[in-house]
Amino acid sequence: MNVLFDTNVVLDVLLDREPHVHASAQALALVERGEIGGSLCATTVTTLFYLCDRALDRRQAHTHIGTLLKLFDIAPVNRMVLANALDTAFADFEDAVLHEAARHAECQCIVTRNVRDFAAASMPVYTPAEFLLVRQKTQGRH
Repeated sequence: MNVLFDTNVVLDVLLDREPHVHASAQALALVERGEIGGSLCATTVTTLFYLCDRALDRRQAHTHIGTLLKLFDIAPVNRMVLANALDTAFADFEDAVLHEAARHAECQCIVTRNVRDFAAASMPVYTPAEFLLVRQKTQGRH
């Protein structure tokens, strides 16, 4: 299973944002342990660097991004992804780009804290807590 993680989920962990850090960290830990494949949208990586550089410092931002690049695949943003995003019913272009990057990278779902922003999604979209429950239920069937 390949899961695309939205920027806000990764930021919860990198910036230790309560009350969200626990569920987000558990979801990301599945990638770290190799239990699922994890992807980040290419635009997420640049946003994460910028925000970590401002909230922490350049050295920590560099370290965090280096770690993420070792753990996660990157869902590319190219002309086709952007063009497809323009043709979606998403209210927010950035969310449409993330969705289309996930779709083109053949991800099975998106994990975000802003599920409502993905109402037009063509794949399942979960909060980190919902994803953990769904994962637990599917693992229990095996």
